[in-house]
Amino acid sequence: MEGGDSLKKSLALLHGVINGKIGHGLEAIVLQGLRVIHAEKGFMRFGFIVPNIVSDVDGNWNVGALASLLDVIGIATIYSFASRIISMVDFNVSYYSTIKIQEHVEIKSKVSANRGMLMHVVVEVRREGNGEVIAVGKLWTASNKLTFAQVSKL
Repeated sequence: MEGGDSLKKSLALLHGVINGKIGHGLEAIVLQGLRVIHAEKGFMRFGFIVPNIVSDVDGNWNVGALASLLDVIGIATIYSFASRIISMVDFNVSYYSTIKIQEHVEIKSKVSANRGMLMHVVVEVRREGNGEVIAVGKLWTASNKLTFAQVSKL
């Protein structure tokens, strides 16, 4: 794991969400079983087995749960890069295939553009084994250039 302090803080925040200590609880359900395989500044790779709790009526991964996962991972990846408080300005998800619960997927997230106060991250979910693309999330965020420590002093 490479990337310094911003990466450590980002992973700590992500683990807090996964464990239900940060957020509203919905995120902990959606991220249940998420494993960090590799992390560096602006790039993360995860392993995930789709849990039963995020199933739709047909036994597929619910698209809302998948979108929530893409959102949280994208924000964590951007925070690992910028170590700043950010606001989402655009979030787009393209769904290419369905996936059943208890299937294994690989998730990659990468900051693909840094335009000063605007940043872009792409989060891609692929079926483990054959590499079939399940979904791609694209997030644009804006930064107010304050860190969490600076905000807490306000």
